[in-house]
Amino acid sequence: MNVRNLIFASSFSLFLTFSAQGQVYQKIENQYGPVLGYSTASGVKILSIAGNKFKDLNRNGKLDRYEDWRLTAEERAKDLASKLSVDQIAGLMLYSRHQALPAPAFGFMGGTYQGKNYQEGLVSPWALTDQQREFLEKDGLRHVLLTAVKDPETAARWNNELQGFVEGLGWGIPANDSSDPRHNAVVSAEFNAGAGGQISMWPDGLAMAATFDPAIVKRFGQVAASEYRSLGITTALSPQIDLGTEPRWYRIGMTFGESPELTTAMARAYIDGFQTSSGKDEIALGWGYKSVNAMVKHWPSGGPEEGGRDGHWAIGKFAVYPGDNLKQHIMPFVNGAFQLTGKTSKAAAVMPYYTISFGQDEKNGENVGNGYSKYLLTDLLRGTYGYDGVICSDWLITGDEAPKPDGFAGKPWGVEQLSVAERHYKALMAGIDQFGGNNDKAPVLIAYELGVKEHGQKFMRQRFEASARRLLLNIFRVGLFENPYLDVEESRATVGNPLHMKEGYDAQVKSIILLKNSDQQLPILGRKKVYVPKMYSAAMKDWWGNYAQARLEYPVNIDLLRKYADVTDNPSEADLAIVFVQSPISAEGGYSARDRRNGGNGYVPISLQYGT
Repeated sequence: MNVRNLIFASSFSLFLTFSAQGQVYQKIENQYGPVLGYSTASGVKILSIAGNKFKDLNRNGKLDRYEDWRLTAEERAKDLASKLSVDQIAGLMLYSRHQALPAPAFGFMGGTYQGKNYQEGLVSPWALTDQQREFLEKDGLRHVLLTAVKDPETAARWNNELQGFVEGLGWGIPANDSSDPRHNAVVSAEFNAGAGGQISMWPDGLAMAATFDPAIVKRFGQVAASEYRSLGITTALSPQIDLGTEPRWYRIGMTFGESPELTTAMARAYIDGFQTSSGKDEIALGWGYKSVNAMVKHWPSGGPEEGGRDGHWAIGKFAVYPGDNLKQHIMPFVNGAFQLTGKTSKAAAVMPYYTISFGQDEKNGENVGNGYSKYLLTDLLRGTYGYDGVICSDWLITGDEAPKPDGFAGKPWGVEQLSVAERHYKALMAGIDQFGGNNDKAPVLIAYELGVKEHGQKFMRQRFEASARRLLLNIFRVGLFENPYLDVEESRATVGNPLHMKEGYDAQVKSIILLKNSDQQLPILGRKKVYVPKMYSAAMKDWWGNYAQARLEYPVNIDLLRKYADVTDNPSEADLAIVFVQSPISAEGGYSARDRRNGGNGYVPISLQYGT
């Protein structure tokens, strides 16, 4: 932080002025209340009432209930929700598509800066893109999904630019930035594209489960939350607590395995770690300035994917619960995520998966994607299990599907025949509060009008307001309305610091399981000559549908291994071999276009879960 001024204004407040990229931010410390942070360019003023300082976020010269930090987060959220227009609530219901810092020139995360790409625009990597400014101002979007970032400084400065921009708009609602898991040692797909970039590395879900130690998972949650908050991230799109009952599913490595009991314990520890603030950081009920909202996924479990295929594509749109064991799959949610040990009580948000939970709707007999199922969301999740947090759809469920079943596009499973706006309406009436991967409020507003025709203005206003209250509650509880700004130096010092790195490494070591040690061959002492067989990967589609070349390569970093052993390509002269085995995931997502062209049905392997 570049401190430019330090002035004692009164016995109640301390003013600090600092600048970043031309903007000036000011922090005010209340003696018996929270630190306030605001941008001097936003037009926000400070109100002095009974010796306390408050932010006049809507710039009307008086203290509104939602601006009063002395009230509960629930009271403030309810007040602001009642004030917002339908148009503004529609913007709040949006969750952005993936954003990278800086934005690449092309692709689904591409962006421009004053009409130019980052390489030619001569702008800082933390500048807001043209597209971000548009969806923040024109569409009123306040929930942003952040993926890859250049470094912690870039993330912190971008956060300050973003928060300063939205603070000057309308009601001054801060942005609630989120991330898919970014602490994994391997990054390979859309849902964990944010990993890397100077952050501590921990085991992924299945490896974490192999520690059999919820205390490690809770500690990971605490460390990850501190690093998230230092990057400006206040919502984690995790944990993934699907039961890993289908070993061919390529997302099984992100689960805590097939045990309902172990997954339940790990889910509870993970969320307690992420969501709980204590001491001076606590605002109320365990929530506070070190808390990160956990969005637990994927209700009611995407683990039993038919044939091992995945719901990101039409080829994997079905989840089939063997033995009709849906209740077993939802145990980690209802006994873990919704029954926390910590004071925050339950996960702040839930994400349904893309899949159609085949044959599970006992009330309506519908076979539609989980984000469209009124039975699963309203009757079961809200009704039977009493969950009143945010329900956010998985990304792009309202978009149109690809021309071919193995193409990557929208995922409107079970409602393919509906228009985009009609899909929004059906999801809304099923119980969805927020639409993942949608930057455009237009179809949400059309959905509102469809509801007015069917249910009337009063009903739809109440329906929108209910979602707004839930969404705002998650922003109030983590203290963003008081101070969403970051100290860049503090972010640098926190993200990926040596202590966090060591804790992540120690957890990785504990996640390794020794299956067999015949004749006490281990431990191996002294420097040895080692042979590592290369692994062959056939040419196949990558995540985005592009074909990757066939590869024959080492499955481990050979340069790293040479620090500890002499490496040879001749197995006959080696003292020992280190051999890696790949998991039996369904190749190419379990679908073969070649088989389809040759007269087959394209599904590889043929499923044993169905009859004819």
